[in-house]
Amino acid sequence: MSQLKRIVISRTDSIGDVVLTLPLAGILKERFPDCELIFLGNTYTKPIIACCEHVDEIWEWAVLQQWDYNKQVSWLQEQNIDAIIHVFPRKEIARIAKKAGITARIGTSHRVFHLLACNKLVNFTRKRSDLHEAQLNTKLLEPLGVREAFTLKKLSVYAGFKTDHPLTKEIADLLKTEKQKIVLHPKSRGSAIEWGIQNFMSLATELDSNNYEIFITGTEAEAEFFRKIIPNQANIHDLSGQLDLDELIAFVAQCDALVAASTGPLHIAGISNIHAVGLFQDKKPIHSGRWKPLGTQVTIVNSKKIVDGAQPLDIDIRDVVKAIQLKA
Repeated sequence: MSQLKRIVISRTDSIGDVVLTLPLAGILKERFPDCELIFLGNTYTKPIIACCEHVDEIWEWAVLQQWDYNKQVSWLQEQNIDAIIHVFPRKEIARIAKKAGITARIGTSHRVFHLLACNKLVNFTRKRSDLHEAQLNTKLLEPLGVREAFTLKKLSVYAGFKTDHPLTKEIADLLKTEKQKIVLHPKSRGSAIEWGIQNFMSLATELDSNNYEIFITGTEAEAEFFRKIIPNQANIHDLSGQLDLDELIAFVAQCDALVAASTGPLHIAGISNIHAVGLFQDKKPIHSGRWKPLGTQVTIVNSKKIVDGAQPLDIDIRDVVKAIQLKA
């Protein structure tokens, strides 16, 4: 496979999933140093992909979706792609890639449509595996001759995650403090079992105001659930609805720690190598062994009991405070 010149990594789902896929780009660049790497993703996750120093080009699936099938196929044929890796299985993308005649079409054998559309099938199951999601993603590189058992530490380096996006003066000024800067991200857009908004607000007041500057983040829609109950303290700042994804990445990278359930901002914190305090429950397939963030400063706090989505994680605030102080 030494002749590969243009490779597409296809992952059109959410922030955390994309972060855990970025190491593939670094591995492929090492294996095929002259190749051009293209990442096919969602428009929403484009700022995440753009932080990967190994990605040469980004395609937005929302743009391609606007075209009719024949235009999709003809355009893809013109791109002279040698291989496409379907990290997130998507029937319509697999179908287009086959019709366009891409030489190596790689996907998991556990999707029926891949049996028809892919010619390089990899047999593994995610749900029952003991491997981390980022490690499972590397299995899809086996048809390209990559068969190494990667550690999470090594995968963190392969992600090549960097940001130089500027912050507004107003936001940047908030970071001009000698206190520890802690981001609390209460919601998860439904991607995880959450700890509960009130627990986050209690945590904000539990942390010593003389030592910590607290920033509450979330989308404008999420803020409707908690904005009215944010404690009125000088060291607690509501940034919900004020940061787009580019700005959130840049802001988080300049803080000291972030606390969240298993959601996108937790993965941003991890891969930015700030202290990522992840709130999980020890239950497959949503446990931290599968989904904890990559990075050099990760601390996991597990729920004391297994709960369903209708209940918050059973985690004592004092345990979260201790976790924050581990890397403070």
